Amino acid sequence: MPQSTLTSAAGAAATPSVAPATGGPDAARWWRALPILLLGAFLPVLDAFIVNVALADMGRDLGASEAQLELTVSGYGVAYACTLVAGGRLGDRYGRRRLFLLGMASFTVMSAACGLAPNVTTLIVFRVLQGLTAALMFPQVLAAIQAGFEGADRQKALGVFGLVVGSAGAIGQVVGGLLLHADLFGSGWRPLFLVNVPVGVLALALARRVVPETKAPVAAPIDVRGATFLAATIALLLIPLTLGRAENWPVWTWIALAAVIPLAALFIATQSRAERSGRTPLVPPSLLRLPAARLGLSALLVFGTCVGGFMFSLAMILQVGHGFTPIRSGLAMAVAATGFLLVALLAQRFVARHGALVLVVGAFVFALGTDAFATVAGVTEESLTLPELLLPLFLAGVGWGMVLVPLLGLTLGALPVDRAGLAGGVLSTALQIGLASGASILGSTLFAVAGDHPDPDAWRNATYAVAAVLTALALLTAALCLRLHLVTRKP
Repeated sequence: MPQSTLTSAAGAAATPSVAPATGGPDAARWWRALPILLLGAFLPVLDAFIVNVALADMGRDLGASEAQLELTVSGYGVAYACTLVAGGRLGDRYGRRRLFLLGMASFTVMSAACGLAPNVTTLIVFRVLQGLTAALMFPQVLAAIQAGFEGADRQKALGVFGLVVGSAGAIGQVVGGLLLHADLFGSGWRPLFLVNVPVGVLALALARRVVPETKAPVAAPIDVRGATFLAATIALLLIPLTLGRAENWPVWTWIALAAVIPLAALFIATQSRAERSGRTPLVPPSLLRLPAARLGLSALLVFGTCVGGFMFSLAMILQVGHGFTPIRSGLAMAVAATGFLLVALLAQRFVARHGALVLVVGAFVFALGTDAFATVAGVTEESLTLPELLLPLFLAGVGWGMVLVPLLGLTLGALPVDRAGLAGGVLSTALQIGLASGASILGSTLFAVAGDHPDPDAWRNATYAVAAVLTALALLTAALCLRLHLVTRKP
């Protein structure tokens, strides 16, 4: 099945909620709105990763324990992931522009509150609230693109969306390193949050003027029970994965992880029952029975785990294991981001010609880059230098761009346009769970192998262990993308 027919196969033939942007004044209006919408996708991902480079500074300034620092990261990620699907459904019902404005305004306020937090407890609370507001904003971007663009315009817009979201995490660590190095007004880590305030105020002013309003053709009621079960399932997965290592894996972490499978089964059962009875579930099981949608979401979840684990472990290996300053670590990530950006600009063109095979090749290139990085970092006897990392990190970035950008477009193309908020929420949740799980899983792997008082040999072994896990995840991504190619290829 060619990519252009995926939407039809997903039941997207329903009339969209606004006139499609196929050219002329409507298309021009949506293209003017797109940069503002993309800020609403960029900022939440940026803030999920920008704090990685500042954890040591935050710990010293606030007197925070390792577990408290983990909560500043996981509190945001868990709250964000738990409510993305519900945020998308709220946009379907009450208007995507309205929810986008509400989310952007609330996110800006919470960013200011994080930047001004007097202690670590207050910071954790505001980070959780910041994650909730991000979940109101992010899914409206995908929903608006689905509803406002059509055909080639939609594919171009999705390509730009993938480029922005895919690069946001890396850019976050680069910007974080620069801001920490600048130490504006002696404020340390606080500008990492406060920088969102002028950006958010500007985005709000422009969005009120240029972003059109869209809604679902038929407003479905919010599935509160389904939203509760989904949020509980995600929280029981991500919280122990994030805090387990810092807390030395107490009993409650294993109880929480053991509860994930039965709770997920209960969520699936309630969704199936609701769909059979004619109600509108939070995540209709029929959605996941579409082969392209199921494979795309699975690949996105696995590769999101790769990307999240890669960014977190790279920052820790360089800063803690090799003594890089935050700005040097940020510059190393900029190398990977450069490779990502260069290939991401051409990824859609490659996919149009070769299908999802491009993603398969990209997954292998990503694995090659991470293995090359581990080799260079492992065999270096003296201090590791940035020039030694250029080629490995550039290769990892190229593979990253070859997979993530087209995968977002292929997956969203397989989800129904007539429920754009649902589609955006489900895709965003899969990606966010992957990113958060990757940071937790790879972080736990890294520090478990390195030990409490690592020497150079321990860091070498830990780096090899991280590369092995990333390679396994990349190969699984390649297998899923090969299946996706077989499903979506032209007859």
